[in-house]
Amino acid sequence: MTNNNNPIDVFLAQPRGFCAGVDRAIAIVEEALRIHGAPVYVRHEIVHNKRVINMLEDKGAIFVEEVEDIPDGAITIFSAHGISSKVENDAIARSLPVIDATCPLVSKVHAEGRKHRENGCEVILIGHKGHPEVEGTMGRINGTVYLVSNITDAKTILVENPNKLAYVTQTTLSVDDTRDIILELERRFPKITGPDVKDICYATQNRQSAVRKLTQQVDLLIVLGASNSSNSNRLKEIGIELGVPSYLIDEADQMEPCWLNGVSKIGITAGASAPEELVEELIENLRAIREINVKTFGDTIEDVIFKLPKELTEISSQTKEIL
Repeated sequence: MTNNNNPIDVFLAQPRGFCAGVDRAIAIVEEALRIHGAPVYVRHEIVHNKRVINMLEDKGAIFVEEVEDIPDGAITIFSAHGISSKVENDAIARSLPVIDATCPLVSKVHAEGRKHRENGCEVILIGHKGHPEVEGTMGRINGTVYLVSNITDAKTILVENPNKLAYVTQTTLSVDDTRDIILELERRFPKITGPDVKDICYATQNRQSAVRKLTQQVDLLIVLGASNSSNSNRLKEIGIELGVPSYLIDEADQMEPCWLNGVSKIGITAGASAPEELVEELIENLRAIREINVKTFGDTIEDVIFKLPKELTEISSQTKEIL
C-alpha cells in the first residue's frame, strides 16, 4: 500500500474544460449585457455549470425555463443546447429581440436532420432522452424523429420505410459512445445513412480520448463538471469502465480526503462546461492535504473559435463607429 505521506503525482488532462461552443455562449451573454445592459433573459441554463450560471446572474442575466417567463421586449438568449422551432416561433410571435447562442455544431446537426427529411428520409436521433439538446433537435426536424438512446432501442425500433432512413447524433456523444448503436442500426437497416466521423463534436471526442489515455497512468480520476452534464458524466463513466475509481464533482470542496488513501497518481479533467478555476481550486485543496506534483498529460491543442452572432457583432461595430 502506498504511504499516505508520500507526494502524489497529479496529471491534468489536455484538453479539458471549456470548448469553443461554451466559450461562445458565455461571451454572448456577457456581450449582450455590455451592449444592452441588465437584465437580459436566458431560456434554460446557458451551459450546464452552476459556477458559470451564478457568475452571469451576478452580472445581470436572468435564467428562465420558458419563453412565456420573459417580459415583453426583453433581450432573449437561447442556450448553447439549441431550441425547437416551437420555442423560436413563440419568441417571434411575441416580437422578442432574440440572440441565439446555439452551438454551431448543434445547429449543424439540425441542418443535417432537416436535409434528410427534405430528401424523403425518416430520421433517427441517437441521444439521451430529456436532454435539452435532444429536445431541441427533435423539435427542429419536421415529421417523426425516432429517438434511440441505447443498444436495446437500436435492436427494437420499428420504422415505416427501412430503405429511406438516416441518423444524426447528439453532439455530446463521441464515436465510442455511439459505435455499437450505429453498428446495430446498420445491421438492421443496411441502407441507413449518417454523418461522417469528422462531424462528431471535436471537444467531446478529444476529452474522452484524453481520459482513456489518462486512466492508464493513474489510480484515481476526478472529473469536474455538473451532475446534469452529459459529457461530464461520460468522462466519469469511462474511468469506471476502465477500472479506475472515478468521481464527478460540481465543486472542488466536494472531494473527500479518503479518496486519496493508497493513491500515488491522480488524474483530473473537466467537462466542456466547467471553468478552469474549478481545476485550480481542486489543486489547492489537494495541496492542503498532501504534497503534490502537478503535470499536464496529453498534447492535443484545440484552436477552434466560433464567431459571435451578427446581432451582437453588428451592434458592436456600429458603436465603435460612433465612438
